[in-house]
Amino acid sequence: MASPLTQRRRLLVLAICCMSLLLVSLDNTVLNIALPSVQKDFGASVSGMQWTIDAYTLVLASLLMLAGSTADRVGRRRVFKLGLVIFTLGSVLCSVAPNLESLIAFRMVQAVGGSMLNPVAMSIITNTFTEPRERARAIGVWGGVVGISMAAGPLVGGLLVDSVGWRSIFWINVPVGLAALLLTIRYVPESRAPKPRRPDPIGQLLVIALLGSLTYAIIEAPDKGWKSPTIIVCAAITLAALAGLLAYEPRRAEPLIDLRFFRSAPFSGATVIAVSAFAALSGFLFLSTLYLQNVRGLRALDAGLWMLPMAAMTLLCAPLSGRIVGSRGPRISLLVAGVTMTASGVLFAALDAETSNTTLLIGYILFGLGFGFVNAPITNTAVSGMPRAQAGVAAAVASTSRQIGGTLGVAVIGAVLASGVSTSSYATTFVGASRPAWWIIVGCGVAVLLVGILTSGRWARSTAQRTAQRLEQPEIQEATAGTTRA
Repeated sequence: MASPLTQRRRLLVLAICCMSLLLVSLDNTVLNIALPSVQKDFGASVSGMQWTIDAYTLVLASLLMLAGSTADRVGRRRVFKLGLVIFTLGSVLCSVAPNLESLIAFRMVQAVGGSMLNPVAMSIITNTFTEPRERARAIGVWGGVVGISMAAGPLVGGLLVDSVGWRSIFWINVPVGLAALLLTIRYVPESRAPKPRRPDPIGQLLVIALLGSLTYAIIEAPDKGWKSPTIIVCAAITLAALAGLLAYEPRRAEPLIDLRFFRSAPFSGATVIAVSAFAALSGFLFLSTLYLQNVRGLRALDAGLWMLPMAAMTLLCAPLSGRIVGSRGPRISLLVAGVTMTASGVLFAALDAETSNTTLLIGYILFGLGFGFVNAPITNTAVSGMPRAQAGVAAAVASTSRQIGGTLGVAVIGAVLASGVSTSSYATTFVGASRPAWWIIVGCGVAVLLVGILTSGRWARSTAQRTAQRLEQPEIQEATAGTTRA
């Protein structure tokens, strides 16, 4: 049996896992600030810009649960290393993409590698930090890395885009990826689930069909029309895939998506909150980037500086939220997040915050504060109370919820914007066309608030305890049977 890791070694493992999160998060925030430059180079439409973001998040969301369960089965460090290699290779390919279609395809390669990083890293953290309060603090640090990426992404991206060109934004992934790979080989211990989970290829295909058809329908509907045969077929595939998952997965002993997890109110709440919060974030960044550069006419670096207060608040609040969750539970953080994200959305939706520097700054600060508080309770609630043997799957469901939210946020908000903005008078129609999109972000903030209240009380905790007992019962029975046979 391996000896317990020292405190110094555990902190080093946390730092290595955070490097992988920085790699993936920085890539998204940097690309957001580069979107207008990519749009000009390739002559892309709004839907083309949506696909450069959603091609990545869509593949990521589709493969995260497979990556989590595979890592639990074959080894978390092994899968983590492979993810670093593929992600770094995908970044190199993105930097030399000759056209928009190639860039979208290479972003999908990146996503295959990215799917092996964040959920697996979270599983490594969960198995490294086993004491609940210590784990909550580690997750708070993990959430703080998102703030670092939000702060560094617009600034680094803006500087690179203005000085070297948008292709250089993918170069920064190479040294970070290689450093993380070497450190992983040297310091991260291998770990597996005591009872490996079997593959679920049918469930995996149903997930891909569900997310792919839904995203395609939302993004392409403004151009093709909601009544076009293609969109109708996509809607039918979405419904059929969802029905297939609900009917097929409960029949499997080891499903890709263990629907029993959702009997826990905190876990179900964390899933809904993750989708809502990350839909709001992705939509917020998408609208802000296009507005600052295409309407105000700012350079990429200047646009990045405008978004710095939002990123700084996320950076400061994420570790604070982690400490609050560790000592007081998730409710306070979720209330703060829901109120401030809603208030930020209302500023833009009802008061046209973009048109005044003061309200624009306040809106960015409020949203950054809210997003900083929301990440730690999502992650901690998702993995707390679940058997450690299923840590990879539980973490992957939480990560998948984030990516689904990000995908839907760009798809829905981009579609709303595309249906209202005029290409001939883009600058004058943008604010009015984006107003319904800001109301969607308000709705996401309200969802975080209400679901957070509902799923963080005594009743919710009791459902989590019962769910954990049900999940552990088969393992206990099997262990007892094995002892009896011995």
